[in-house]
Amino acid sequence: MFGFGTTELIIVLVIVILLFGVGRIGKIAGELGKGVHDFQNAFKADPEKDNPKENKG
Repeated sequence: MFGFGTTELIIVLVIVILLFGVGRIGKIAGELGKGVHDFQNAFKADPEKDNPKENKG
């Protein structure tokens, strides 16, 4: 339905750079990358830490 080609994506990228500037985009991308990294680390967390074994006996 929305067929974006290379030309359209380049135009959108240029408009975004003009609106926000290169520095701001870099900062946003860095924060997004850190968020994704933290999200992935949350799934790799050791389940033993969250649910310690019950003392039986």
